[in-house]
Amino acid sequence: QVHLVESGGGLVQAGGSLRLSCVASGSVESIHNMAWYRQAPGKERELVAVITTDEMTKYGDSVKGRFAISRDIAKTTVTLQMNSLNPEDTGVYYCNVQFRGWDWRMSVAWGQGTQVTVSS
Repeated sequence: QVHLVESGGGLVQAGGSLRLSCVASGSVESIHNMAWYRQAPGKERELVAVITTDEMTKYGDSVKGRFAISRDIAKTTVTLQMNSLNPEDTGVYYCNVQFRGWDWRMSVAWGQGTQVTVSS
């Protein structure tokens, strides 16, 4: 299994920046896609950004050009750099990691979530 610990959330004014980090630990055969999702009050959880095994990235339309996802070579830490934040970016941000266990089955792990609040 994979255990995820997120950090970096907080309160920021519109136009500001935040950097979220998610550290994955645990014994697995391999880690594959790593992603960030967010959920605003009263809304469904949505994909913010994903980075694939071969380092391809994909972003939600509302964050393109403002957010950047990256991860370390060991693929144990995924980071989300968030710039030009606006109040619509407010929500709980969740780290999501796809991994292959020692039973060779693919599974997904979720972090506990970190709150991001952008004031106008």
